[in-house]
Amino acid sequence: MNLSPDNIIFWQAGIFKLNATIVYTWGLMLVLVLGSKLITRKLSTDLERSRWQNLLEIIVTGINQQIEEVGLKNPRKYLGFLGTLFLFVAMASLFTIVPGYEPPTGSLSTTAALAICVLVAVPMFGIEEAGFGRYLRAYTQPTIIMLPFNIISEISRTLALAVRLFGNMMSGTLIIAILLTITPFIFPIIMSVLGLLTGMVQAYIFSILATVYIAAATRARKPEPEPKLEEKTTPDNNKRINHG
Repeated sequence: MNLSPDNIIFWQAGIFKLNATIVYTWGLMLVLVLGSKLITRKLSTDLERSRWQNLLEIIVTGINQQIEEVGLKNPRKYLGFLGTLFLFVAMASLFTIVPGYEPPTGSLSTTAALAICVLVAVPMFGIEEAGFGRYLRAYTQPTIIMLPFNIISEISRTLALAVRLFGNMMSGTLIIAILLTITPFIFPIIMSVLGLLTGMVQAYIFSILATVYIAAATRARKPEPEPKLEEKTTPDNNKRINHG
């Protein structure tokens, strides 16, 4: 058993390599695209619906509710990005039941790429919500001294996202590899089942953290509504109202 799909090389020419991380990542994306096309090709609004459509609606509704509970007021706006993150990590773990398959999330390059996607999405949604100038000014609040610290915070949490997902996925693979050398029959099967559960939990945690970061960016940089001035009632106003 390989601890990382980077170690599996299918083709190499000089410095160019085609390893299992690239193959399984693009293969997984192809499965997700084709699967979505097949499931959504015959959608129905009637009372009788296919099982695939029911399953799809349950997943979409669940993700939509989770996004809304985190604090994003318009969850459908973020559903495409956050839902794709969750499904990619979840399916990468689910396919471990296929013999010979190595989850691409077991490679640091894959988890780093997912974290970079979050790094780009957070300011993108924040700027769209609050505007470019107001979003950038938030990095200098309450004083300009906080600018480097806020930038370091953005980079460090991206690194933490990548390392956290990689470490959790790698630990499960490492435990199974150790148990294979000790007890090659019973325990690896049990750990594989637990690995599926761990993968689903990590997919949920990763997508929730991404949602929290986006919610913080859109909420913290959003302009606060100005308080409305209430018209004071005076005796003269009362007289005008009575005469009117």
